Amino acid sequence: MKVAIFGAGTMGSGIAQVFAANGHTAMMYASSVASAQRHKDKLAASLNKKVARGKMTQEAADDLMSRVVVDEFEAAADADLVIECVAENMSVKKELLGRLDAICKESAIFASNTSSLSITEIGADLKHPMVGMHFFNPVPAMKLVEVIAGANTSSELVEKISNLSKEIGKTPVVVNEAPGFVVNKILIPYCNEGVCVLQEGVASAEDIDIAMQLGCNHPMGPLHLGDLIGWDIVLNIMDVLFNETHDSKYRANVLIRKMVRAGKLGMKTGEGIFNYNK
Repeated sequence: MKVAIFGAGTMGSGIAQVFAANGHTAMMYASSVASAQRHKDKLAASLNKKVARGKMTQEAADDLMSRVVVDEFEAAADADLVIECVAENMSVKKELLGRLDAICKESAIFASNTSSLSITEIGADLKHPMVGMHFFNPVPAMKLVEVIAGANTSSELVEKISNLSKEIGKTPVVVNEAPGFVVNKILIPYCNEGVCVLQEGVASAEDIDIAMQLGCNHPMGPLHLGDLIGWDIVLNIMDVLFNETHDSKYRANVLIRKMVRAGKLGMKTGEGIFNYNK
């Protein structure tokens, strides 16, 4: 199978790695061919580190990378599966998929890695069938794929993507479209509530996370988790949940908005609730 992955950042590179590792051709796309090549080189460097640590053979790494391809936009025309994982913005996703809809072969399947947006709306007006295929970070390690059925997604397509997910070593969970699906509808408000507890002065950031780790056996507390996810992403998903439901329990804490405005997004910027520059 030839899979075209649009958005070659952390998620896109991980998706490309998983498909290539399971014998599929993975075409990586970014804002330019040069940008996609940089992401491919970063993936190759990551695999080389695994080789150096004895966790992967050089032969396996070379074999995997031989199936990761960087090409011009038009080369996606003969892709069997298109996965978009560009910015979590409806207009950006629709603009990209509209361009692809015009050039991709009739039998191609379109999938979105959106973490919260409506699959029905993303796929509206497209000739190609649309389904949600939500991977989790880091993609090579995380076993779950949420397979999301929009209002116009056939049961046959859901079954096909579920089987494909199993083929590449993932465990699919079939989800009927709803804001945030399953994981983020539960997980993101958890991060938000951790910030609420912090803002109310109930406990320190460190103690809030320790309490949830030791009291609930969670591997990570809500504040470190938000730092890992990125508070811009947390805010975006909270806003989607609130705007879709108008339920006050999904109202984002103002402290999250302040952090995002200040560029304190978490680990990726070096500072969020906690400081990673020390």
